[in-house]
Formats: sequence, C-alpha cells, structure tokens
Amino acid sequence: MIKLFKVKEKQRELAENASGGPPVKKQSAGELRLHKDISELNLPKSCTMQFPNGKDDLMNFEVSIRPDDGYYLGGTFLFSFQVSPIYPHEAPKVKCKTKVYHPNIDLEGNVCLNILREDWKPVLNINTVIYGLYHLFTVCLWSFLF
Repeated sequence: MIKLFKVKEKQRELAENASGGPPVKKQSAGELRLHKDISELNLPKSCTMQFPNGKDDLMNFEVSIRPDDGYYLGGTFLFSFQVSPIYPHEAPKVKCKTKVYHPNIDLEGNVCLNILREDWKPVLNINTVIYGLYHLFTVCLWSFLF
C-alpha cells in the first residue's frame, strides 16, 4: 500500500516537471492557514504590515503600530512575527524591534501578551494578535490603578 502512494507521488512529480515549469513547492498546513489569515486581515488604520523577505516568505513579516490614542500617541512600534510551520497549533513568535518602555515588553523586545503564551488557541489568528498588540499601546495604563 505504501509503495502505491510513492508511485502516485512520483507520477505527479513527473507530470509537473514535464510541463516545463519548476517543481512546485508544497505548502505546509501552517502556510495555508497563514495565507488565509492574511487575506482576511482587518487591520486598524494605524497598523501596517510589511514582508521584508518578499511576498514569497509569508512566515516572517513585520507589523508597525502607530497608536492614535493613549500615552504612546505619536510613536511607531515595529514588531517582527515568526510563524511556525505547525501554526495555528503554536502561537507566532512576536518581538518588538523598537526600544520602548512598556510594562508588557522587556529589554530584549519579548512581548508579554496572554494570547501569545498560555491562552493561545488554534481558533485565534494573526488579526487577533495584531489587535492585542495595538491595545497594549492604546489602553490607558492608569485606568487599571483606580
């Protein structure tokens, strides 16, 4: 039975190569889900997404956030995202590349956001993470003290 699958796989590869084009790289389930998430993004107006390695590398991208309210108004904060091939079963790795004094961001740029750690669930997506980051900068920190 296993040999039958290998034969069919070989035939498919030969057919693809016979068409004259380069062999097609298979996308992992994580890449497919990430492509879907990015196509359905509904970013706030003050957030932008860039792909420094080109659109072919969807698994590594950057998001810049410019808060339009709160204590960090007027600042621009750049975050790098590294998405695992087993996404959405593992949360993306997010780092802040901008030096900032914030209670949820340490000196190395590691972000403390519950949905990136213990509260991550596969139903969450990139849009949820970006909104979580956005709200770190727009929610008034002093309101939690009173």
